[in-house]
Amino acid sequence: MTDASPGPVRRTFLSLGSNLGDRREHLRQGVEMLPDLVAVSPVYETVPVGGPAQDQFLNLVVRLDTSIEPRDLLAICHRIEATAHRVREERWGPRTLDVDIVWMDGVTSDDPHLTLPHPRWKERRFVLAPLRDLAPDLVSDRDLQLAEGSVTRVGDLGPTRG
Repeated sequence: MTDASPGPVRRTFLSLGSNLGDRREHLRQGVEMLPDLVAVSPVYETVPVGGPAQDQFLNLVVRLDTSIEPRDLLAICHRIEATAHRVREERWGPRTLDVDIVWMDGVTSDDPHLTLPHPRWKERRFVLAPLRDLAPDLVSDRDLQLAEGSVTRVGDLGPTRG
């Protein structure tokens, strides 16, 4: 008999972004597919940071309280992106849906496939602004001031489940 007990429940934050097609609908569908969802930040329209010239993104952050292990959660994120027909042709290029694990309480990882906390989370205003809405303890005023990019709050995502 094996011990299949779940790991500890961890406060976890994911960043979702879209700049192709029906951006809001891609976000809505991505959020609906997430397990252990606790909260969804407001939606922000953001100027792309890095990468080629492209259209603006809609971004948000979600909070999960989950016992899913980090690598398993990463696999879920990739499946959700695939459902939105995400194509990885160009680093930081346009995408229908991007789902990144930003933070898991008490977890650090320097795995080649998954670095936690996300290696550039404090550099990106499109992550920090919605993250601050859900976890002000993780984002200081100074963090937000120093981050790159411009963001505009454009409202809530709207109903996702039910």
